[in-house]
Amino acid sequence: MPITITSFLQSFNAQLEEPVRQHLKNVYACLTLSSLAAAVGAYIHMYTEILQAGLLTVFAASGLLLALMATPDSDKNRRIRIGLLLGFAFFSGMGMGPLLQLAIMINPSIIVTALIGTSLIFVSFSMAALTAKRGKWLYLGGTLMTALTGLLIVSFANIFLGSHLIFMAYLYIGLLVMCGFVLYDTQLIIEKRRNGDRDFVTHSVDLFIDLVGIFRRILIILSEKEEKKRHRKNED
Repeated sequence: MPITITSFLQSFNAQLEEPVRQHLKNVYACLTLSSLAAAVGAYIHMYTEILQAGLLTVFAASGLLLALMATPDSDKNRRIRIGLLLGFAFFSGMGMGPLLQLAIMINPSIIVTALIGTSLIFVSFSMAALTAKRGKWLYLGGTLMTALTGLLIVSFANIFLGSHLIFMAYLYIGLLVMCGFVLYDTQLIIEKRRNGDRDFVTHSVDLFIDLVGIFRRILIILSEKEEKKRHRKNED
């Protein structure tokens, strides 16, 4: 592991210019804060009665995201934009509260496993993107957007079909697509910074959405597997 980390740092420093490295540090700092805000939001839903996930939290998250995108990036607006980002993350985490409660009812260890799995996947794909040749994964953009559109159509159609097989295929393919977005978004952020885009707050939103997408799918997949195990034990 120390060798891997050392080689990664050497490659990271050799391939990326200082302004890009500093920009990425800011992006990942915002991503960390967003993840913490999401965790607080989920905790408040599950263990307090202050706020609960619902339609209003969806509107709140969407409104804050739109406000963030509409607010120009500048030194003057930076604190406001970071506040909007954390608000968006907070309500996004709160929106995941019901899913987390369901996972706890099935088996509380699922959440820990999902967190570890998400962290490993995200870090691995991020490192792959950061150490890859310039623009290597940018070609994935069109394919990923097409796949995402297809998944949305399948998800909508399955509301009427009610097929569990289609649902599971949607989860696994969706997980693969979100992993691809980590590669694509990371390299896209690097190229945007090289072209003069310093908006690390907006850039962190892309990675936060990827991270949440991976976690949500892993959580559902693990919950489904645990449910199958329970059914088998009950049948035996």
